[in-house]
Parts: sequence; structure tokens; C-alpha cells
Amino acid sequence: MIKIAIIGFGTVGQGIAELLARKREQIEKKIGKFKVVAIADLTGAITGDFKIEDAIESRRKGRLPEQRSAMEVAREEDYDVMIEVTTTRLDEEGIAYMKVALERGANVITSNKSIAVALMDLLKLAEKRNVRLLYEATVGGAMPVIKLLNRYLSFCEIMSLKGILNGTCNYILTRMEEEGLPYNQVLNEAKEMGIAEADPTADVEGIDAAIKLVILANTIGYPAKFEDVEREGITKITPQAFKVAMQKGYTIRLIAEASRGNLRVSPRLVRMNSPLAIKGTLNALMIYTDTAGEIFIAGRGAGKYETASAILSDLYELYGDR
Repeated sequence: MIKIAIIGFGTVGQGIAELLARKREQIEKKIGKFKVVAIADLTGAITGDFKIEDAIESRRKGRLPEQRSAMEVAREEDYDVMIEVTTTRLDEEGIAYMKVALERGANVITSNKSIAVALMDLLKLAEKRNVRLLYEATVGGAMPVIKLLNRYLSFCEIMSLKGILNGTCNYILTRMEEEGLPYNQVLNEAKEMGIAEADPTADVEGIDAAIKLVILANTIGYPAKFEDVEREGITKITPQAFKVAMQKGYTIRLIAEASRGNLRVSPRLVRMNSPLAIKGTLNALMIYTDTAGEIFIAGRGAGKYETASAILSDLYELYGDR
């Protein structure tokens, strides 16, 4: 029996719980029997013998029933794997939960981009404790980017990679391209539609894309920190810039690029017929290798079930076909 603790029970955490409940039979055919033994977030916790559906209903009504902190649950409960989905901010709150789990000899699966500040340290700790840290959901949503780099291209030299790692920016730039609208108008409409956050700074200034780029760079063996990324956002792009670019067969996209000694996130000219000229909220990544040539992957980069599906893929990575 695989014992699962979920730390963080917002949109993504609830999405994971919903899929674990809805797809239980299908999942157990692949990984064996499992039980969610604990769920915790800032509102409280639920532990012991409970139904996943009851936890979801309790949280939707306002809070989880037990007055225990997530850290207490991380330190005290008995679990085999922690699914850590607490935050998307670049801070060390989530890292603290992961360290506790790894130190206790539990595997960790996370969607938390804050691992960018401590990825190599966490991986070393996992190796020391003979457990695993899996983080597919941190970059590209449902796109299997990390597994592609770590497994299927493991004997290739990754010479460089470039891609679109933020769906909010791509949506804004797509609307500006197709409709000739000014940046602020499209941003405000994106907020109304829920595509952009109330405070969109992390997206439109390239911060989110830079964090993901740091994770990718470390994954392919380029030691990197957030401060190493040369970064420029999309706030200064005008409809006129698109008009000039399109007259010459180009569009504009926020491109994240990593090669040895170079980490950059900035608006770039992209040929209209390039795979990277994708539209809407999609993410995409082009990987340049020595033996496999160019590999291109695209998909939904965010979303409740998209991120949850990436988490479940890591669960299969740990326990699949037992």
C-alpha cells in the first residue's frame, strides 16, 4: 500500500485529489494500491482514515477540519511519498516541507517552482537518503519536458534549448499580433478572463519564465541561479512592432533560451512558420542535441488538471507497473 501525503490543497492539490478519486481503478492497475493518509494546507489538515471526496468537500466549504499545520503533518505523519504543491512563488516555504520529507526517507513529487533556488541541493539530499525528488509539473504543465530530458535524451548532449514557457505572455502577444491591439488593453481583458493574475508582474516581466529556465538549465547540467538569467519582459511591445515584424515574415514571442554560459528571457523575433510561433496559452520547447537533432514539444503549460496529470506521471515514475 502506497501512503500519500498531499501538502498544499488549493487548485492544483484539489485537482490531484479529484483525479486520484476519479481514476483510482485505472491508477491502481498501474502502481498498485494507494491511500491518501494526510492532506494539509494553510487552513488546517485531515489525516487518518478519510475519503478523498470528503476532504475536497471540506476544503471547498472553507477549511480542512484539523487544526494542525502542514509542517506538523510533514514531520509527524507516516507516508511514502509527499506530493508538495503549496506555492508558485520563488520562496523557501515549500522547500522546507520537501527537506523534511526527504530527510525522513520519503519520496517527493512537486509542482513548486521554488525548487529553482535549491534544486541541486534537494537532489543530493534525495540521493543521500536513497529516495527520489520528481518535478515534472514545475515546467510546461502537462508537457513531459523533464522526463524527455532526463530519460529519453539521457545519452544526448543537450547543446541548447529555447522555448515559450509562459502561457499568459503568449496569449497577450498572440492577441496583439492577430488584432493589432495595444498591450494594456489585452492585459486587462486577460485579467477579466482569468488568464492573467490580478498582479501579472511575474508573468509579463519574464520572472516566471526565468524561474522555469533555471530549472531546465540545472536539469541538463548547466548550474544556474535566477540571478544568472538576462531578463526582459513584454510590457514595452507595441502594435507597431508587430506590424513591422509581420511585414518581414516574423512575429514576436517571449523566448526563454539556455546554452552553456547563456541564460536569457526576452521578446524575440520568430519566423511565422517556426514551430515556436505558437498561439494562445500554449507552451513550447525546442531542444537541440548532438545525436537526436532538434526535438520539439508543445502543450498546455498550466491548468488544474494539466498540472495534476504531470504529478500523476511522476507517481507512475515512482511506482509504475509494480
